[in-house]
Amino acid sequence: MLYSINEITKVIHTECVGNFQGSIEWLLTDSRSLCFPDETLFFALKSKRNDGHKYIPDLYRHGVRAFVVSQVPKGSFPDGIFLVVPNPLKALQQLTEAHRQRFQIPIIGVTGSNGKTVVKEWLYQLLGPDKVITRSPRSYNSQIGVPLSVWQLNEQSQLGIFEAGISEMGEMRALQSIICPTIGIITNIGGAHQENFFSKEEKCQEKVQLFKNCDVVIYNGDSPMISDCVTKAMLTAKEIAWSRFDSEKPDAERPLFISNIEKSDDSTTISYQYIGISDKYTIPFCDEASIENSINCLATCLYLMVPPEVIVERMAKLDPVAMRLEVKEGKNECVLINDTYNSDMSSLNIALDFLYRRSEARGMKRTLILSDIFETGRTVTSLYREVAQLVESKGINKLIGIGPDISSAAKRFNTEKYFYPTANDFLKSREFKRLHNEVVLIKGSRKFALEQISESLELKVHETILEVNLNALVANLNFYRSKLKPETKLVCMVKASAYGAGSFEVAKTLQDHQVDYLAVAVADEGSDLRKAGIRSNIIIMNPEMSAMKTLFDYRLEPEVYSFRLLDALIHEGRKYGITNFPIHVKIDTGMHRMGFMPEEVPQLIERLKGQNTVLPRSIFSHFVGSDSERFDAFSRKQIDIFKEASDKLQEAFPHKILRHILNSAGIERFPGAQFDMCRLGIGLYGISAIDNRILNTVSTLKTTILQIHDVPAEDTVGYSRKGVLTRDSRIADIPIGYADGLNRRLGNRHAYCLVNGQKAPYVGNICMDVAMIDVTDIDCKEGDSVEIFGKNLPVTTLSDILETIPYEILTSISERVKRVYFQED
Repeated sequence: MLYSINEITKVIHTECVGNFQGSIEWLLTDSRSLCFPDETLFFALKSKRNDGHKYIPDLYRHGVRAFVVSQVPKGSFPDGIFLVVPNPLKALQQLTEAHRQRFQIPIIGVTGSNGKTVVKEWLYQLLGPDKVITRSPRSYNSQIGVPLSVWQLNEQSQLGIFEAGISEMGEMRALQSIICPTIGIITNIGGAHQENFFSKEEKCQEKVQLFKNCDVVIYNGDSPMISDCVTKAMLTAKEIAWSRFDSEKPDAERPLFISNIEKSDDSTTISYQYIGISDKYTIPFCDEASIENSINCLATCLYLMVPPEVIVERMAKLDPVAMRLEVKEGKNECVLINDTYNSDMSSLNIALDFLYRRSEARGMKRTLILSDIFETGRTVTSLYREVAQLVESKGINKLIGIGPDISSAAKRFNTEKYFYPTANDFLKSREFKRLHNEVVLIKGSRKFALEQISESLELKVHETILEVNLNALVANLNFYRSKLKPETKLVCMVKASAYGAGSFEVAKTLQDHQVDYLAVAVADEGSDLRKAGIRSNIIIMNPEMSAMKTLFDYRLEPEVYSFRLLDALIHEGRKYGITNFPIHVKIDTGMHRMGFMPEEVPQLIERLKGQNTVLPRSIFSHFVGSDSERFDAFSRKQIDIFKEASDKLQEAFPHKILRHILNSAGIERFPGAQFDMCRLGIGLYGISAIDNRILNTVSTLKTTILQIHDVPAEDTVGYSRKGVLTRDSRIADIPIGYADGLNRRLGNRHAYCLVNGQKAPYVGNICMDVAMIDVTDIDCKEGDSVEIFGKNLPVTTLSDILETIPYEILTSISERVKRVYFQED
């Protein structure tokens, strides 16, 4: 929907500076996601670490003319317009709140700790065939994401489904005003985002605020906490408090009763009674979370008077919700971005933005494989006109269209293009075989089975994979950032292939989140990142004498810890005409592992001031034991020594020299010693350096069962007959061994993995490529997934067994184990 600047000005109560007569259809808060500049209104949001105002000149050069700002930027913007407000975020929320009031349609608001996205997507699958639905893209449920989601409501919308997430008290009021739901669903209350709440009860009370003015609220009536919070909120809404247990309550108190749940191998049948009517449905899932999510969806469908027979038909066809964009290595040097789970304009925009950033960093050709887009309520002409504009704005080099609708709009696309009726037709084509050295986004409706294309293009090297959750990485980053002063910079360690997670994708994600520095061990690691397109500042922690030219060629900033290394840098730099090359000076304050001694600082200053080849960019030191109270006195002594040495160096130079001593543990335990910068290592990868507690799991090592065989008690398993059995057993072989990084000392029942959530001990010696596990008491089959470590089996469990540190486990995963990167809810 189009808004004039005059209309927007009245809504957010401001005046304009400048002149712009165009209309606005798109709202933008992230400059990297620009698509349609002529019709975009940019909100210059400020955070602790960033300021949207600094991106205005670049956006103006790219055609954006309308901006919501807290102050008019300096510079020349002759035909731009600035809407000046005290708080651009509040203005964004005000505008979308007014936009929401234009629609008199059912709006479903979903909140809770887990399951929000699944419930939203399943409701879309259940209700979508009958109505044009506008829903939150992926997990847009924050103070920024909700307004951007609601803004997508348009003339064709017949139903809205929006998620609402909070991280602290007071946030839900703004989201309630924007979503203004008529139907409310609360999924459950767990420990997610608990850090800013005194208790789960307080968090639940805050979430229930979403349901103010709802017509109906749907929740699990068997949860005393949720029931109590709903009661205390004194809502005027009707309640559908479903229950599995309160069969004796009258319908008025328990309108939806779940009378029976029967599980089979791969499905669950749920029987229910609703206002005197009995029926049942089957879903193709067996886990408890899916059962509860389906019941919330059932209650919503019943309230909206979807016929029971339609519910039965559609519940049976529910697809799993893959809340992630997967990045995989493909055949013919391609990189695959798999998003074959849904297809609408919102998710297409997000996926194309992800494709653009990944391909930009790699310098590879951008290819989009896109199927027909359904259930938009728009004509084919209107829809694909917008798709063509989006494809052009994201610099797509090649389009492969699958389906009759997109094929009929072929003339609208001004790029290299090919069209096919079905995925199978494309797989048989010459163009499929010609894909080479491209970043390929596969995006489409389920009807077209594009997963066939993904499976055919994927490079299948090894059934053992390391899944890397990039959202968890960012959550850990933000956890530590929340403990820093706004002005404190951050170095993130990506050495040792980002602690085994894979340095490029991790570095790219950190670069996207504006980390100040990356750090690796040796120059080759840094040059590989540069070749892959990483532009961030990179520190080399252990520079080698033979790598000087690599440092200069790839702008890699070395740690300098000795006069010998300093002199070599200066000598080599002079040969290449280098001046003012940044270095990072290390001071030994007690670790006694490389570094200038404090008494050497005056001599160091003299040496540095007598040349202009290198320039100190930072000075730092390493703690000995910041993770333990036992060493606190020594740690404070180190801080004092470091401060004195760094003060001397700073006094000798007019430019600012950054100072840093805090590591992951230090950030938590010595907040007063932040100086100018901190270094984040193991904490970034989800493990607290203080007590080994798990923050957000980044890396999950998984494999599959190759074969299961019955072994009698008198036989043994594995080399040297070490696998002694005490009973007739079922032994499973899994394709992972010590060559993959599975430590041999875990064998012979010293440790276990998880099969279908149950412990399966390692039997016998772990071999080079295969390990054997005991699955006698586990319901499993060949092909089932096995978790070596991850969310359900913390890596610290293995490190404790081995009497080592989790760093060693993570960095031991070999390169032949394929890394799969994803983003999820």
